[in-house]
Amino acid sequence: MSNKKKLIKPNKSLIGVNRRQVLKTGTAAGAVSMFNINHAWSQDVVWDGEPFDGGGTTIRINEWGGFWQEFMTSNVIEEFEKTFNCKVAYDSSFPWFPKYVASGPQDPAFHMGNWNLNEIIKLGKAGDYFLSTDELKANVPNAADCWEFAFGSGLGITWGFGQYAHVWRTDLIDPAPESFASFWEDRFANKRATYITSNGLFMTFFMTAAAEFGSGPDDLEAGFEAMRAAMPMKISDFTGNMQTQVERGEVEIGVQWEGEIFLQMDKDIPVAPLTWEQKPILTQTHTVSRYSDPMEKKLALALLNAKLDPAFQTKAGEAFYLRPSNSKAMLPERLTSKGVTNTADALEGLWIPDWDWYLDNEDEIVETVNEIFTG
Repeated sequence: MSNKKKLIKPNKSLIGVNRRQVLKTGTAAGAVSMFNINHAWSQDVVWDGEPFDGGGTTIRINEWGGFWQEFMTSNVIEEFEKTFNCKVAYDSSFPWFPKYVASGPQDPAFHMGNWNLNEIIKLGKAGDYFLSTDELKANVPNAADCWEFAFGSGLGITWGFGQYAHVWRTDLIDPAPESFASFWEDRFANKRATYITSNGLFMTFFMTAAAEFGSGPDDLEAGFEAMRAAMPMKISDFTGNMQTQVERGEVEIGVQWEGEIFLQMDKDIPVAPLTWEQKPILTQTHTVSRYSDPMEKKLALALLNAKLDPAFQTKAGEAFYLRPSNSKAMLPERLTSKGVTNTADALEGLWIPDWDWYLDNEDEIVETVNEIFTG
């Protein structure tokens, strides 16, 4: 692979048209050709963005639990069920990957999912599970207003994201850290923290460290040496645990994404974000299962469209500090007060790591890094 970082630059001319636009400019047969249909499951699924009667059909979705599930239920799912006369069965029991694999692509465990890119691409490598972004764009009208980076996975559409950053205690650290490499300064020995190897935040941290200290994000030896050089450090299992350790002062600098840091700032916890120069992003991305039955697939497309609605993304920004992918979404004060903007300039240089490469090398990375962490 090339050692060059993948830069995401908005280019609205590359964003696909929706199904209604296709039908206005060509025959139905032409629209079907654009939809790239190869399977009987897909042939009768065409949606123009208008509400329809779901006939009481239940669609199964996988998405995060807890407060996240409560927010999604009250802010989009309940209204969606009324509008489309359907039911949404919500599975928050992560991991979902083995459930998809157990059912197989042609009998999908879920009709729609929301998750991070590493899991989506891992499943995409395992089989033909998802509609492509081109197929989704042709049937999801709100996709036409999304920034180009939202389609970077090729297997779904990203609706929300945040930048990776170091979280650091402003009352305990002086002078302030200045760069990604500050994490390795001697003064932070056993006061810095990253995540277990199964956490996607560690995976991005590893590739960013490899790029910082080696020839590129695929420089395995540079990544391993960076992990060795960071020891001793604390190892967290998830972001909530990282927040707790930072609040207690057990961790003075740690790997985090900006939304969690913004939340702590608004709770008057003395922390600040140090955004990484490489600008990797953590994404929330929706997939639609290719082999869902027609009605379930059509409902999944409609629910995805609701998640791409600018008004919904503004609410999600207020609740989770997520940046929107819809260029028309207004940012809540919680984000604008942190200097966040929803403009083309704000997206300049954002980086999505090469997850295909990471997954191809995951076994070696996990085995080696686990030895470093436990040694």
